[in-house]
Amino acid sequence: MKCMKITVIGTGYVGLVAGACFADMGNEVICIDNNLKKIEQLQNGIIPIYEPGLEELVKSNTIEKRLIFSDDIDSAVKNSQVCFIAVGTPQGEDGSADLQYVFNVAKSIAQSMNGYKVIVDKSTVPVGTAEKVTEIIKQNTSYPFDVVSNPEFLKQGNAVDDFLHPDRVVIGSNSDRATQIMQDIYAPFFRTGNRVIVMDVKSAEMTKYASNSFLATKISFMNEIANLCEKVGADAEMVRVGMSTDSRIGNKFLFPGLGYGGSCFPKDVKALIKTGRENNCEMSIIASADRVNKSQRKSFVEKIVHRFGENLEGKTFAVWGLAFKPKTNDMREAPSITIINALLKRGAKIKAFDPKAVEEAKFYFNNKITYTNSAYEALEGADGMLLLTEWNEFRRPDFEKIKTMLKTPVIFDGRNQYDTKRLEEKGFEYHQIGRGK
Repeated sequence: MKCMKITVIGTGYVGLVAGACFADMGNEVICIDNNLKKIEQLQNGIIPIYEPGLEELVKSNTIEKRLIFSDDIDSAVKNSQVCFIAVGTPQGEDGSADLQYVFNVAKSIAQSMNGYKVIVDKSTVPVGTAEKVTEIIKQNTSYPFDVVSNPEFLKQGNAVDDFLHPDRVVIGSNSDRATQIMQDIYAPFFRTGNRVIVMDVKSAEMTKYASNSFLATKISFMNEIANLCEKVGADAEMVRVGMSTDSRIGNKFLFPGLGYGGSCFPKDVKALIKTGRENNCEMSIIASADRVNKSQRKSFVEKIVHRFGENLEGKTFAVWGLAFKPKTNDMREAPSITIINALLKRGAKIKAFDPKAVEEAKFYFNNKITYTNSAYEALEGADGMLLLTEWNEFRRPDFEKIKTMLKTPVIFDGRNQYDTKRLEEKGFEYHQIGRGK
């Protein structure tokens, strides 16, 4: 298997993980970004995002000179056969994906080409984007090329392992030549079996949105069931177990809680709804999933208001967890943002701790809340504790210590982490999601 020369344009979450993992398989990879400060940090081994295993991967492959960081896209394209576009596609005001960065990169690639290239859409893009990218490149070069769709399916907090040991790799290609090159790139990742799925470009583009929207719908469905469980006196955890043992349903993404967040699910759900609207196809189920997700956070706030009253002036709450999920510092669309802002609006004070996301949180809250150096420090003098992110270190805390530090032994658990009977025996007032009284 020969070494491939690859350029990855964009050193965000997807681009940096992809670049590091491709390099770790022996390829020569140039990661490009127009943010000079970020490039300098990466060259010095400073990783802008927290993702387990990523820092070690970047450092080791940089030392071996298989991984290079640069802002020189012209040189990178000329020295590569395959160019991955991994720039951001932020959500527009109307819910659509903003593709200006993808199109700008496509034009830059075209203007730098010196022979046949495979241009790969790694960014999450709506159906039909590859056709637009193809037109842009045609307008700016006479060299031959193929555009391929290769959506990513990475879970934040487990992205490196997901990339190195993928469930499947989807390649959307209308060219045998490009398909073979893409299969060669991914061959080292499948030493014990071939899980590369080749399809047409539009189907690959749709697969990414369909996958994320299905998982988002599954989360919202379970949350809606949990809310009904509270009303009728059922136990959502027991219902979850009863459902998940059905092999047709499975146990993934079936935990009731505060809903989904992050950079993918919220954005992709809205983008798919927008695509449906543009094509006169109402996406009713997916739209409902989006609505339920928003209301889930409001329901959690209502639990707190029901207990302490609408006016929360003079009340302080300890928040454990700010990131949208554990093992990441990502705060995008995190439930904590909605919940904390709702409590601040009612006059409450917030003392918060997160193992990794404090610096990110300052972008959203600035100095409106107090950040502590430990989970227990956040409890001092608080009227109640809110568990918003299920970090491992929060799973088995010292409840006797928690009880002595809180003014009132009240816990609002947005992740259903603790044993109800045990906490009630210790004298706690314990509120969860979907647990009827």
